[in-house]
Amino acid sequence: MADATAIVMLHGIGADSRLWRPQRASFSARGYRPVPLDFPGYGNRPPVGAMDFEGLAADVESAIARQGLERPVLLGHSMGGMVAQTLLRRRPDAYAAAILCATSPAFGNPSGEFQQKFVAARLKPLDEGLSLADIAEDTLAKLVGPRGVGPAWRALAVEALGATPATTFRAAVHCLVTFDERASLGAIRIPTLCLAGEADSNAPAPVMERMAGKIPGAEYVCLSGVGHMPQIEAPGEFDAAVLEFLDRHLTGKDR
Repeated sequence: MADATAIVMLHGIGADSRLWRPQRASFSARGYRPVPLDFPGYGNRPPVGAMDFEGLAADVESAIARQGLERPVLLGHSMGGMVAQTLLRRRPDAYAAAILCATSPAFGNPSGEFQQKFVAARLKPLDEGLSLADIAEDTLAKLVGPRGVGPAWRALAVEALGATPATTFRAAVHCLVTFDERASLGAIRIPTLCLAGEADSNAPAPVMERMAGKIPGAEYVCLSGVGHMPQIEAPGEFDAAVLEFLDRHLTGKDR
């Protein structure tokens, strides 16, 4: 698949690239090359104590260059969708298309009351001496919608959510509340899909729909009964939406 269009897959704040496992076979079968990446501190990479979006974007750009990927597709989930937006601002012509999933264009003022409460709430279990593995089951339950997650992907999600180093997670939470790319949305010129979960309380569907309206020509899809983890909650529907969008825009096929 050396000449296949690569799909660079960027994960969210709490778990690593393993949560893209449901997509690998279907994307490959359709003729695309899945390239799931781990951010610094995730997966097998050493833990980090600080991170910022410019550094995360530069890290992805380095990975793309090392692998010799030409105009890949960006597929970003949650924080990964924020990194994708940062990448699009930095190099607007370097990508063939973008799928922004369960994400938002901004987190607001890092010193605001909401943001401070968010940081405190996310870090409270760690401050009380619990590990991410201790709370992985509860974390997943709060993320998914009423349709839930099948047993195989549920086990994978719990494992991945519990494996993130505490220092990395702390750094990611503090990074998250600095994000704001609202001013850049109107400059996006590549085919873009904003993909939401109807029951997502972290990146509410109405926010993503408004976000799509700010991106020229962007499309919006909302998956019924799905929460913040659509790639594992409804992998068949998620994959179908992504692949139909890419086939239509990149290959001219309408399947």
